[in-house]
Amino acid sequence: MIILASGSPRRKELLANLGYDFKIVTSDADETPTKTVPTEVVEELSRKKGEAVYEKLKAEGGFIDQENLIISADTLVFLGNERIGKPKDKDDAFRILKELSGNVHDVITGVTLTYVYNGSVKRVSFHEITHVTVYPLTDNEIRDYIATGEPMDKAGAYAIQGFFAKHIKKIDGEYSNVVGLPVARLYHEVKKLLEA
Repeated sequence: MIILASGSPRRKELLANLGYDFKIVTSDADETPTKTVPTEVVEELSRKKGEAVYEKLKAEGGFIDQENLIISADTLVFLGNERIGKPKDKDDAFRILKELSGNVHDVITGVTLTYVYNGSVKRVSFHEITHVTVYPLTDNEIRDYIATGEPMDKAGAYAIQGFFAKHIKKIDGEYSNVVGLPVARLYHEVKKLLEA
């Protein structure tokens, strides 16, 4: 059984595109990182989520003796080493989008695969980085975008698959990573893990 440790509709859709049958078990992990390097932060957070779901399912019984794969992920936006989270309000969204305007930023996803088989547990973590270049934005373009409501629950204050797509100049890396799950890399990492 494959378990997605996320309630994100975007991750659910991306994982379904791989043709996997899976169920969702959300994590209640503490998402406060102890690391500071962006790639280490996302891997740490994905591990915490995977471990929390593993413990939850293990407590229900029978889980450890079956073949199961937990996929947990965390996607963050960084401008340099500055983490750009979800905006607190419209003014914060304006500030974030003004910072991203005309610049290149990184979208980094950490993924942890927790493979449970015959009573043993194997964890593999990796990360994927996508560099995103945003066209320069006018203040009016930023205000118009904020008025859509789309940026208010998104890290980096934008959704690449939505209205903001017209402002993306260039993507270096996997597009689906920016949406929330690097599906091509995930597919190959799962394949490698299950064949080992």
